[in-house]
Formats: sequence, C-alpha cells, structure tokens
Amino acid sequence: MKNRGMLLAILAYLLWGLLPVYWKFLKDIPALEILSHRIIWALAFNVLVLTLLRRWGWVCSTLRDGKTLRVFLASTVFLSANWLTYIWAVNAGHVVESSLGYFILPLLNIATGVLFFNERIRPGQWLAIATALIGVMYLVITQGGALWISLMLAVTFALYGVLRKTARLDSLNGLTLETALILLPAAGYVVYLDRLGSGSFGHAQWSTTALLMFSGVVTAVPLLLFAAAVRQIPMSTAGILQYIAPIIQFILGAFVYHEPFSMARWIGFAIVWLALLIYTVERIQWQRRVAVNG
Repeated sequence: MKNRGMLLAILAYLLWGLLPVYWKFLKDIPALEILSHRIIWALAFNVLVLTLLRRWGWVCSTLRDGKTLRVFLASTVFLSANWLTYIWAVNAGHVVESSLGYFILPLLNIATGVLFFNERIRPGQWLAIATALIGVMYLVITQGGALWISLMLAVTFALYGVLRKTARLDSLNGLTLETALILLPAAGYVVYLDRLGSGSFGHAQWSTTALLMFSGVVTAVPLLLFAAAVRQIPMSTAGILQYIAPIIQFILGAFVYHEPFSMARWIGFAIVWLALLIYTVERIQWQRRVAVNG
C-alpha cells in the first residue's frame, strides 16, 4: 500500500513539474483567457468525477455554512492569482523564477504555521529559513526584476494553504467549490472575447481548442493523485517528494527553454537549495526521534 502511495505521489509531482510544457503549447493565447478556460473545464471535470463517485452530499450543508463559503471565496482569490501568475510567467519565459517560488514554498509554510497556527519552530527550521532568506535577498540585490514572480507564487500558495487548512472540504470538493465560485467571471470573460471576435476557443486550430478543454483534466488529475497518495504515505514523505516538481521546472527553464542563467543566479539558487537540504535533513532526523521516543 505504501509503495502504491509513493508511486501516486511521484506521478502527481511529475505531472505538476511538466505543466510548463503544457502551457507552452498555448503561449500565443493571453494568460487570462487560458486561466478562464482552466477554471471552466476544471469545474466540468470535477462535476463529472463527483457524479461518477456519487459524492454530492456535501453541497447543501456547505451552501448553508456562511463561514465556509467566506473561507473558500478568499482561497479562490489566492488560487486564481497563483494560477494566473504561473501561466503568464511560463509563457513569458520565466519558468526558472516559477521554480524558485515552489522551492521557497516549504519554508514559507513553516513561517505561516507560526503566524497563523502558533506552531513552534525547531532550531534546524530556523536555520533553514534564515539560509533561504539570505538566498532570496542575494537574488533581490543581484537580480531583482522577475523575482516578484517567485515571491508571488510562493506567498499566494502559502496563504491558500493556510485557508484550506482551516476549511472542512477535501481537495476534490474544495476545488469544485472554488472553481464554481469564480465560474461566472471566467465564463463571462470567455463570452466577451467571443463577442469581440478575439477569443481562441473554437476559432483557432482544433488542437488549441482541445488543449483549452483538456486544461481542466491537467488541473484536476494531479490533485486527485496527490489526494489518494497522502492517504497511504506519511506527510513527511510527501513533503520531501514535493521537490520533484520545482526540480523539473528548473531543468525545463534552464536547459530546455534556455532561459538566461548567470553565475549570480546560480549562487542565489544554490543558497536556497542549501536551505532546503537543511530543512529536509532536520525533518528526517526529527521524524526518527519521534519514532524512537514513541
């Protein structure tokens, strides 16, 4: 069972890591239009899955729960901002900066745990955060520019995680509600573009239309795989495996799409990677101590 969970988690992170390749096929379409279709077709796919699983019992109670709706309305804003930034960044030639955002994310999650959930930080975690901060500051001083993409992706997803931690819906139900909450603006924008005659859906090549429709599948499938995986493996294992996605993104940006990568950038990334190494080693050691002490 654990081996199956590992395979599911690895597959989920592989798909997330390869996502820039998918968006590159749509690079001639504005990011906001791609985002709108991603929302529409992700909701359509989720509705299909929920119908096949007969899992609609949560809807009525959720719609009557004002607090839950407010939390998911806020999480929808952060998720949409994250998706829009990522799609734009990939197609504007900033895959490397995008990968840095997701390298930073685990350490930012520790900080949000302290700020929002009064979690205690162990000395090793403090060292990892301090090292990552040095790396980020070095990149700000030497690079600046597109580093806002990294910070935007990390901050929006960290805050999204905070909100989802307080929500009572699982990944599939939660994503269904989030995409439903923003469906009207997304669909309205697609209709608006169609009326202007500048929309791509149904007017560009058939492959482009198919890719826009399939964006819902590439959004939901890794999430479903991950949700199944974390039920079978420890979260600590999933936490370490999460580096698969940004590593793939980094390789794509630096070596496949040949984005500029100066020595100063290598140094900054190396410092951040050192921080992640400190974080990973500390976490493994802590898990072992917990297991030994019962």
